[in-house]
Amino acid sequence: MAQAVALQAAVAPASRSSKARPFSSGKALVPLRPARAEARQAIVCAAATAEIKSLGPDRWNDTYYPTGADAANVHKQWYVIDAEGQTLGRVASLAAYYIRGKNLPTYTPSMDMGAYVVIVNAEKVAVTGRKETDKFYFRHTNGRPGGGKMEALRDLRQRLPERILEKCVKGMLPKGRIASPLFNHLKVYKGAAHPHEAQRPIDITSRISKKPAEAL
Repeated sequence: MAQAVALQAAVAPASRSSKARPFSSGKALVPLRPARAEARQAIVCAAATAEIKSLGPDRWNDTYYPTGADAANVHKQWYVIDAEGQTLGRVASLAAYYIRGKNLPTYTPSMDMGAYVVIVNAEKVAVTGRKETDKFYFRHTNGRPGGGKMEALRDLRQRLPERILEKCVKGMLPKGRIASPLFNHLKVYKGAAHPHEAQRPIDITSRISKKPAEAL
């Protein structure tokens, strides 16, 4: 009995010491403090930044995003399109292309970077097929249910020819928050005269039949 008690007393300290010192070196594992981890991360980031600076500017991550000053109206160009004898869809697509500013390297979908477009001779725009009689436009007359009216393209051409091009271009513009500012850049006139000579608009009628890449 005495020998069993002595053996148990000799084994117990050894087991306790093995739990306290699990490594062969005898040093307990010390958790890394947050402050020490942050300091080490700062050293690594500083070294990486110094290495990047030594290699020169990072052109791959040097992105450009326009500011409000870049999108101001004082920087916008004016263009004019003569719609006489031109196809309706081609005139509208070219106008929407320049209104959105897709011809510029600073084009950004979420900002108004485009130009002003003046379309003259709206009453002489051409349509293909049987659209003159088979294409209809809906409009509200009195604001009440059932108070709408369907109007053929030839009738709208006689009553308000500017509306034909306005509806066509508006359908090609985005429908978000910049829809109204972009649509205000479109100026459509029935005849050949327009009151925007002071802005010196550039005539881009010859670019109607060209692809967008060639219309720059």
